[in-house]
Amino acid sequence: MKKSFFLFILIALTALYYNVFAQSTSPSFKVDIKGDGKQALILIPGFACSGDVWEETVQHYQHNYKCYILTMAGFAGTPAQTSPDLQKWVADIAAYIRQNKIDTPVIMGHSMGGGMALILAATHPELISKIVVVDALPCLMTMYNPAFKAQEHLDCSAMINSMTQMNDAQFYQIQKMVIPQLLADTAHLEQVVQWGVKSDRKTFADMRCQYGNTDMRNTITTIKCPALILLEPSFASVKPAVEAQFKNLLTANMQYATKGLHFIMYDDKEWYFQQTDNFLK
Repeated sequence: MKKSFFLFILIALTALYYNVFAQSTSPSFKVDIKGDGKQALILIPGFACSGDVWEETVQHYQHNYKCYILTMAGFAGTPAQTSPDLQKWVADIAAYIRQNKIDTPVIMGHSMGGGMALILAATHPELISKIVVVDALPCLMTMYNPAFKAQEHLDCSAMINSMTQMNDAQFYQIQKMVIPQLLADTAHLEQVVQWGVKSDRKTFADMRCQYGNTDMRNTITTIKCPALILLEPSFASVKPAVEAQFKNLLTANMQYATKGLHFIMYDDKEWYFQQTDNFLK
């Protein structure tokens, strides 16, 4: 009896150990690899999006680049982490580059992924050859509040509670209202809505909160590689404020799209490829 009891405890502790271990080491992203080029191109999607947001970009570049297409944990149906952390996500991308011996890749990021590209190039400048930032700013919140200051220990629980308490129908309706303000191309509209709907609700809220609390205006000083910054047309009307955010990025090549909204790779595709082609040559 005593022997059986101790065996039970051993099994329970082992199960607990593996459960905790699995949670603490769950990957920050999944990776799909396409293309056979010698140069590596790592593509980071934006908030709540699948790596499939880069599908046309990959088709365009896969013959000259080896494309590493990321989807971040908890987004678009990808398994979520227990405690997602934006800075840890960036550190894990850097670790992936080192572990897989990817030689000075180009990093391309959209929206929050563009912010992650800036952080990655600033914190690991030795790893990166170039970055392409598609409609992201070093500190988005200052466009709404010029006096914004990032908080060291921000409490995201209110946003998380609000988001997780919604039912599926409510959350879907919010996505249906928000995404048309970001995407003019109706052909991709429902797909982007569904990526949000399939995202883990806690991750969705937590990352929105964390990214909204991010200020890279000083940290981008350490970026040494060439940086192409592609911005939606609306930012052209507030150029002084936008370009002030990038004053510490001495390698920045800033270009404003000719039409469309936030998803530039969809809304102004011809212009987008013209800019990226010229930059990557």
